[in-house]
Amino acid sequence: MSWPRLRRVALTLVVAALAALLCQAAGAPLPWMIGPLLATAVGCMAGAPLAGSTALRNAGQWAIGTALGLYFTPQVVGTVASHWAAILAGIAWALASGTAFGAFLARANRDIPGLDRATTYFASAIGGASEMAVLAERHGGRIDLVASAHSVRVLMVVVLIPLAFQFAGIHGADPFVPGPREVRPAGLLLLIVLTSAASLLLRRLNKPNPWVLGSLAVAAGLTASGIELSALPQWMTNLGQLFIGVALGSRFTPDFLHTAPRWLFSVAAGTLVMIVASAGFALLLSRWSDVHAATLMLGTSPGGIAEMCITAKVLQLGVPIVTAFHVTRMAAVVLLAGPLFRLGERRRAGA
Repeated sequence: MSWPRLRRVALTLVVAALAALLCQAAGAPLPWMIGPLLATAVGCMAGAPLAGSTALRNAGQWAIGTALGLYFTPQVVGTVASHWAAILAGIAWALASGTAFGAFLARANRDIPGLDRATTYFASAIGGASEMAVLAERHGGRIDLVASAHSVRVLMVVVLIPLAFQFAGIHGADPFVPGPREVRPAGLLLLIVLTSAASLLLRRLNKPNPWVLGSLAVAAGLTASGIELSALPQWMTNLGQLFIGVALGSRFTPDFLHTAPRWLFSVAAGTLVMIVASAGFALLLSRWSDVHAATLMLGTSPGGIAEMCITAKVLQLGVPIVTAFHVTRMAAVVLLAGPLFRLGERRRAGA
């Protein structure tokens, strides 16, 4: 990293930390993620010399994945497995709502030059932004529109849902607690080594979200086996949230607002509808399942895995169940988005 960029990253971290402390003092939900996210996004769009760091983003995802994995005690694994039907329903909902969102984007933006079905389809898929952008490019879609759509969707979900939950006084329902409760220096060091090695392996294998899923898999596997090496210090999870907030906020460049305003407006409107519709689906699902409705709302929300799972952790809303919903959904969307798109295209060609 060059010296000028290093200074920009350092300045960004200072701004992000101040924003986090300000949000914490104001009693805002998820202050260590929402504060840095909004401060970085506003600063970047205003042309301030702010910048994110891939290494810090990876470190943030590692911290969140490890923290989530520590919840998967043997008893919790059994509880999560017993809700397999609700998790499958969540996957089906994500695929269906994403398809409907794509149809809305296509209808609302017919005048945009070069807009094709690949762009609207992968921009609306409820999956990882980077994975969907790669798939869109592979099928001839516009990466800029796909990336901007996912940025707007995640920003809205991360800000609106925690604020709505705080306003409604929803927290601490359906709580789970991590297996290890205390920090043990030697165990923490071993935990860091093992989870980092797994994340690096998944990255080498070119798997999606390697820093979240690799650390999550190892931490969950150890905890489920009754091996409790150490808890994560609170400052590590706070820094993890800060790094993720900065990574999300740094996507909003000065040129962002000039990227097809109608497209951005339609993405925002569609995302708002999806949030409300997902909440309604969660309420219906809660009548059939014994999982708390608030936990199901986070599990079925159109947000990213790291952001929604850390929301569940901070608000104490069924962390393992929310994690299971998002991990399985992400895997399903990443695996099925491409084949389903090609199947649809063949049917359209045949018709």
